[in-house]
Amino acid sequence: MRFAPELEEARLLRRYKRFLADIETPTGEQLTIHCPNTGSMLNCMSEGCRVWFSRSSDPKRKLPGTWELSETPQGRLACVNTGRANRLVEEALLAGSVAELAGFAGLRREVAYGVENSRADFRLDFAGGPAFVEVKSVTLGFDATPVAAFPDAVTARGAKHLRELAALARAGTRAVLLYCVNLSGIEAVRPAEEIDPAYAAALREARDAGVEMLAYGADIDVSEIRLSRPLRIEL
Repeated sequence: MRFAPELEEARLLRRYKRFLADIETPTGEQLTIHCPNTGSMLNCMSEGCRVWFSRSSDPKRKLPGTWELSETPQGRLACVNTGRANRLVEEALLAGSVAELAGFAGLRREVAYGVENSRADFRLDFAGGPAFVEVKSVTLGFDATPVAAFPDAVTARGAKHLRELAALARAGTRAVLLYCVNLSGIEAVRPAEEIDPAYAAALREARDAGVEMLAYGADIDVSEIRLSRPLRIEL
């Protein structure tokens, strides 16, 4: 997926009120842009770090741009726009790049399922029956290890999705959790048990129930991002 329009570089002044970020461009222009990330963004940013944003020409928008990439304190690139994850995964699915999910005859987005009013990110229709796929965007990395972690904050919603997937798997329906790792220099993913032990426990329960667990890493630069390789999941 190529970034269009082309991303612009800036320096982060601060992120606040969750959805706002103040930045300064190399020309000294100061802007308040949209931060499309509801998480804590732990280890994704620091004051003065380099960021890249997409600028909008839509006069109806309240903010002139959207924060897309960040240079992390560890020197990695992170795609902090979580809305990109599903589009990246869909692009990879349609290209047949996710080998474990290749060969489907139909793809539907945001399909209602389960008993807790959930929506699967994707329903893939195979000859042998459907597969329900939940996508999680991973951006939490650490200094000394190429292992990313999820989540970066307590997520009751994430645990709910795991319960729904586990119920599907127990009933004989194919259920898949796919970690979209939007962070460069990563080789594996693990549950962030130190942040959300309830999610980590639900993840292991889902695995034991038969939920398939996949992780794919992204190649990221300021012009393009794409899922390119499978990663290990360390439980």
